[in-house]
Amino acid sequence: MAAAAASSSQRCSDVFLSFRGEDTRNNFTAYLDQELRTQRIDCFIDEEKIERDKAISPALVAATENSMFSIIVLSEDYAHLPGGAWRS
Repeated sequence: MAAAAASSSQRCSDVFLSFRGEDTRNNFTAYLDQELRTQRIDCFIDEEKIERDKAISPALVAATENSMFSIIVLSEDYAHLPGGAWRS
């Protein structure tokens, strides 16, 4: 019981929203964040732009690890973004 209480006290949010790209930040991801919050689902959305090959802050790592769920949003243009998974 103490372990369950400890883990729930460390929980940052219900959902960690992960995305890459300005084309999704202010459109789909913002809409999804708003709708989840309307349903009383606490979301963490990183407002900082993380550059490729840069260290992720300890706060961001904690938010990822302590969220119950993660939703990863990939944009249509993800493959063409600098640092995207694929290059054309």
